[in-house]
Amino acid sequence: MLIGKKLVDEEKIRELILAIKQKKELQQISNDFVRDHVYSYFQQNPQRISELANPRSQKYKQIIKEVRAKLRRIYSLFRTTEEGKERRELFEEWLQGSLRQRRKTIEKILATHASTRERVSYYPQLYDKIFSITGKPTKLIDLGCGINPFSLPFMKLQKCTYYAYDISIEEVELLDLFFQELHKKNVNFAGHAAVLDALQMAKLAKLKEVDLCFLFKMTDVLDQGKGHKVTEKVLQNIPARVVVVSFPTLTMSGRKMNYPRRKWIELLCHRLGYHYRTLEFENEIFYMIKKK
Repeated sequence: MLIGKKLVDEEKIRELILAIKQKKELQQISNDFVRDHVYSYFQQNPQRISELANPRSQKYKQIIKEVRAKLRRIYSLFRTTEEGKERRELFEEWLQGSLRQRRKTIEKILATHASTRERVSYYPQLYDKIFSITGKPTKLIDLGCGINPFSLPFMKLQKCTYYAYDISIEEVELLDLFFQELHKKNVNFAGHAAVLDALQMAKLAKLKEVDLCFLFKMTDVLDQGKGHKVTEKVLQNIPARVVVVSFPTLTMSGRKMNYPRRKWIELLCHRLGYHYRTLEFENEIFYMIKKK
């Protein structure tokens, strides 16, 4: 790995990644995602590169601690350790269920994730309203998807190619199984789930062009409280005609925000020449941003 002008031993980087991922709650993050954050860490702290030679030192342990803290802020925002186990059990239940039972089980699966749990009561209305404005997509991307693709039955898309991207290996693998089952029921549906870090702009720009991209509750994860330049770059690089960006409208204590609209994204759209429309539900506001 080349960091600045220093060539760092790849084996040392691999050892560091393994050490970082020894914590149970971080084991489902892809190695590439951790590697990117290790690279970023050493770019910001080049003086610590030499500590890679001393894995038993306190300074080496401090590197592990600091990178883990960053990963937890990003990865654990909506996830808990027990969710994955419950979700796998529910997926097995879904596989065995009748058509009517499957609908109920899908709702249970969506309820295992904090973000999707909030949408369970209005998913059908949400997609009806989005598609009435954007048109029904034949190709779409769900970026930083979590388990949102399990809401596909509410979309009522008969012919569609769905690309789901997340940093969790566990969620991506489960989504792939889900997509395979949907394809068996409907050959006009194709789903592809893969590990992808939304911060990798070059990879974003190379994704296949689609009609629509979901970017639900992702801007805080992208921007990390440091302005909104990262979200702007992501929006510019997503190869979609329309991007649907969402934000929570409740505070951490569960109270309604006084000003749920995000003025900054409205100004950003105006500056970039993008047109937008909004939809607001009881706990989330959606900006449908037309790029082309």
